[in-house]
Formats: sequence, C-alpha cells, structure tokens
Amino acid sequence: QVQLVESGGGLVQAGGSLRLSCAASGIAFRLRAAGWYRQAPGAQRELVATISPGSTTNYADSVKDRFTISRDNAKNTVYLQMNSLKPEDTAVYYCWTSRGGDYWGQGTQVTVSS
Repeated sequence: QVQLVESGGGLVQAGGSLRLSCAASGIAFRLRAAGWYRQAPGAQRELVATISPGSTTNYADSVKDRFTISRDNAKNTVYLQMNSLKPEDTAVYYCWTSRGGDYWGQGTQVTVSS
C-alpha cells in the first residue's frame, strides 16, 4: 500500500521560507517521478514542481528561481524548499507520485501573509 505523508506547512510572512517534506512508504521514490502540486481556495490543483528518477526537475513558471525540489533516496523522501514566499503561494500543497496510477498525500496548508 502506497502512502505519502507531507509535513512542513504553516504560516509565514511574505519573503519568508518553508521546507515541505513528503515521506513515502510502499513505493521507492528513486524509481518514480514525484512532485508537488497545490490548490488554492476556489482554484484547480496545479503543478508546482516535479523530479524524475534521474533527478531532472521541472517547475511552474510562477515558482522558478524561488522553489527547489529535491529527493533523499536513503530516506525515501521528497522535499520542496520554498523561498521568497508570496501571498499568492497560499494553498494546500500535495505530494504526488505515480505507479500505474496516481498517488497523493493528504496535503499540507501553506499560508503566506502580506
């Protein structure tokens, strides 16, 4: 059974930083693409960043040069370092991976105050 557990969300002022973590069980992140999506109130879920098994990364234009996705294979964990946060980054952030179908974490709230 695949489980993804996010942590690290919270309330931060604009310009601040947060690091999200996604710990996986039942699946080896090193063999799978993984990533982060987010969903703001009243909006659709959108891609934030992905990382391939070969560690190729991809970012939404809105977060390029501010967010960094990484993976620790020994800990089977994917991270999202978020710097220079803006109020428009406020959303529930979801960890994602895929193996035959999509798997999602429960989400972690990120709130950026102005």
